[in-house]
Amino acid sequence: MAAIVVNVIVAKNRQSGTNEYYSYQSGRDCCSAAAAPYNHHRNLLPFHGGKNLLAWRSGISSMHLPKYQTAFVKRPPIYYCNAASSTTAVPYLDKVDFMKLQNGSDIRGVAVPGVEGEPVTLTEPVTEAIAAAFSAWLSEKKKVDASKPLKVSVGHDSRISAQVLQDAVTRGVASAGLDVVQYGLASTPAMFNSTLTEDEAFLCPVDGAIMITASHLPYNRNGFKFFTNAGGLGKADIKNILERAVDIYNSFTDEGLMKSKRKASESLKRVDYMTLYTSDLVKAVRKAAGNIEKPLEGFHIVVDAGNGAGGFFAEKVLQPLGAITSGSQFLEPDGMFPNHIPNPEDKTAMKAITQAVLENKADLGIIFDTDVDRSAVVDSTAREFNRNRLIALMSAIVLEEHPGTTIVTDSVTSDGLTTFIENKLGGKHHRFKRGYKNVIDEAVRLNSVGEESHLAIETSGHGALKENHWLDDGAYLMVKVLNKLASARASGIAGGSKVLTDLVEGLQEPRVAVELRLKIDQNHPDLKGGSFREYGEAVLKLLENHVESDPKLQKAPVNYEGVRVSGLGGWFLLRLSLHDPVLPLNIEASSHEDAVKLGLAVASAVKKFPALDTSALDKFLQTS
Repeated sequence: MAAIVVNVIVAKNRQSGTNEYYSYQSGRDCCSAAAAPYNHHRNLLPFHGGKNLLAWRSGISSMHLPKYQTAFVKRPPIYYCNAASSTTAVPYLDKVDFMKLQNGSDIRGVAVPGVEGEPVTLTEPVTEAIAAAFSAWLSEKKKVDASKPLKVSVGHDSRISAQVLQDAVTRGVASAGLDVVQYGLASTPAMFNSTLTEDEAFLCPVDGAIMITASHLPYNRNGFKFFTNAGGLGKADIKNILERAVDIYNSFTDEGLMKSKRKASESLKRVDYMTLYTSDLVKAVRKAAGNIEKPLEGFHIVVDAGNGAGGFFAEKVLQPLGAITSGSQFLEPDGMFPNHIPNPEDKTAMKAITQAVLENKADLGIIFDTDVDRSAVVDSTAREFNRNRLIALMSAIVLEEHPGTTIVTDSVTSDGLTTFIENKLGGKHHRFKRGYKNVIDEAVRLNSVGEESHLAIETSGHGALKENHWLDDGAYLMVKVLNKLASARASGIAGGSKVLTDLVEGLQEPRVAVELRLKIDQNHPDLKGGSFREYGEAVLKLLENHVESDPKLQKAPVNYEGVRVSGLGGWFLLRLSLHDPVLPLNIEASSHEDAVKLGLAVASAVKKFPALDTSALDKFLQTS
C-alpha cells in the first residue's frame, strides 16, 4: 500500500519529464512580465485516462479543437497588471454575485467561455474562495484540534474544466490550513464514502470531501458538492458557505494568493481512492451470492458511461465478478460528451444503451450519469428500467429484504407505482417533493419518528438506501441489481435478466406521459413588482380552487408539492420549480384523449395569468 500515496509539487511532462505551466486566460489585458508583481501561472496535475480538453483556458472555444485531442494546451505565463501593494485587495478580480451560484444543496456555474450569453461565473479565484469558505465552515463544525490538521478529499468528473478547478480548490483548502488529498477522476458517491472509510493507507477517513461536477449539464458548466461523514450539505449550509466566500474573495491579496499556492504544494497528496471504492462494490456482490468469487460468470453486461466518470464499472466491478463486458461503450472520460448526454432520463442516452444491449445480445445494460450518482438498467429484451420502472424494481428488491417498509419518492411518480408498491408489494408509498436531497431527508425524518424507510428514490435516478448511509449512489443501486442476478444464479434460477423483469410484473404504466414547462415572464407588468415565486403560488391557488369546483376532478388527499389531481382517466401535477421561474406540468393518462382533457382543465384555470407562457401546453393540446 506504500505506493498509493504520493506527494505532488508540480505537474511533469510525461514524455520529457520537464515542468510545464498552464495559465488561465481571464479575458483582461495583461501588463508586461516585468511590471507584474504577481505571476498567476498555474501548475496542473495530469488528468489520467481522459480525453480532456483544456483549450478553453487560452480563451478559445474547445469546440474549435479536434474531437479527440487528449493533450493539455500549453501556454506561456499570463501576467496581471496590479500596481497596488501586495497586501491590498487584488484589483483585477471581477465582482461576483456568489449567491446566484447556489443550486439547492449544490453550487453550479459556468466554468468555460465560448457559449453566447453565458459568461464565466465559476472562475479560479471564485473557486478558491468557495473552497476556503467550506474549509472554515468545516473547521467550525469539527472543532479542529490545532495539533492535527483536518483533511479534505477532492475529486472530479470528466468535465474539461475539472483540472483547473481542482487546482483552485486545492489552493483554497490549503490556505485555510487544512490538508488536501486529491483523487482525480472520481464519482460523487466515492467522495462521500471517503469520509466513512477507515483505512490509513488511503488517508481515510477524511473530514470533508468536495466533488467537482455539474451532473448532466453541458460541457461549459461545473460546480461543487460537499460532504462530511453526516452526508451531503443542505441548502442552509451552502448559503452559509457562499456568504463566507464573499468576504474571503473581497479580502484576497497578491501576497495571500501566493501564500496559498505555496501551502498547496506543501500539503497536497494524491490517492487512488477509486481502487478501494470499487473493491468494496465487488465484495458486496460476492457476499450476496454466498462468497462466490465470480458470481456473474457467463452474464454478458454492457456499460454506457456516456464519457463521464462511470467507465470504471466495467473493468473494476463487472469483470472481477466474472461478467463479460464486450460491447460496453463511451467508457473513456471526455468532457465534451461527444456521443450523448450522460443522463439516464435522456431519450438519446437510453436509446444508445438499448441498441448496445440488442447488438451485443447482452443479458443486461447499465447506464450512468456523469458523476455516477444516478443510473438505469436495460434488460435483454431492450426494456428500459428508469423513472417509475426503476423505482418499482428497487422497491421490489428492498421490500423483499424489509417487508412493509416505506418507499419515499418525489412528487411526479405515477399513480400506478403507488398501486404496485402498496397492493402488489405490501409496502407503503410516501410521495414527497422534487429534489433528491428533499427525498432523502424525508426518509431520514420518517425513520427518526418511528416510520421505517429503507429506500428514498427520485424519478431522475437518484436512489439512496438506508444500508448505504442514505447516499444516492448509482453504482450501489446497480450492485443491488447485480446482487439479485447473482443470488438467483446461486439458487439455481436461470433466465438472466428475466429475474428483474419478473419483479416489476403487474406495474400499471400510462400510455401517455408528458412534462410541459410553463415559464413565468419576470418582466411582465402582471407581476406588479412581485417575485416569480409569489406569482407562481397565485397560479397554483387559482388552479386548486378550480379543481375543487369540478366534480370530475379529485385533489390528492396527501400532497407536499404543487397541485396534484386525479380524474378523467389519469392525473396531473402542476408545481413551482425549486429554482427557476417555471411551473412544470406533468400529465399521465391511459390515452392521448384523456391526457388532453386533463390539459384542458389546467389551461382553463391558468389562462387568467398573462405573465405565464402556456405555449408548450397549447402546442400539446393542438396535437390532439
